[in-house]
Amino acid sequence: MSGLLGPKEIEQLAPSGHYIALRIGFAFPMEEVNALPVEWIEHYTNNRFMLFDPVVRWAYSHVGACRWSALPMDDPKRIIAQAQTFGLRFGVTVSILNTGADTQRSFASFARSDREYTDLEVKLLRAFLTRRHNETAPPTNLTRAELEALGMVKEGKRLKEIAHELGVSEGAVKQRLKNAKLKLGAKTGTQAATLASQYGLI
Repeated sequence: MSGLLGPKEIEQLAPSGHYIALRIGFAFPMEEVNALPVEWIEHYTNNRFMLFDPVVRWAYSHVGACRWSALPMDDPKRIIAQAQTFGLRFGVTVSILNTGADTQRSFASFARSDREYTDLEVKLLRAFLTRRHNETAPPTNLTRAELEALGMVKEGKRLKEIAHELGVSEGAVKQRLKNAKLKLGAKTGTQAATLASQYGLI
């Protein structure tokens, strides 16, 4: 199995399901994948387990990887035991945190029903999440002029208004937005503004 895991490899490594939250901001992740069993998601949501989940608590307070069987926290609602009845018998949670101006956390949980994860598998899953965390990092090459234009797009201003307010031609605004779209991997100016906002750039 190569170091670059894709969706197929993740499914093989986590046949009972997985959950990935990338670049968690103030409250919500920038990208979220919930491939856990539907019945478990419903049970988990209906019982409001999130606040009591030792897996989530560990992910928010640690960096690295931990098998569920080695979780150091108490589990008053017996969430781990209940998860086992839905086929989530063995699991590993990975948590990544980058420091600096852009302090954001990503975490993921992977589950299977047959056996514990091996050290190599834990290492591969940690490398996978680190790669996904880095891939979703905000671009650092946007200019002040491009961010200014995106901020105005976010406010709902039209091209003509933006050009007038900035004292430049509409062509110059178009070019700034074109550059910003390219750097953010966005198709439209609105999408670029939304992404820049999610990254906390505007």
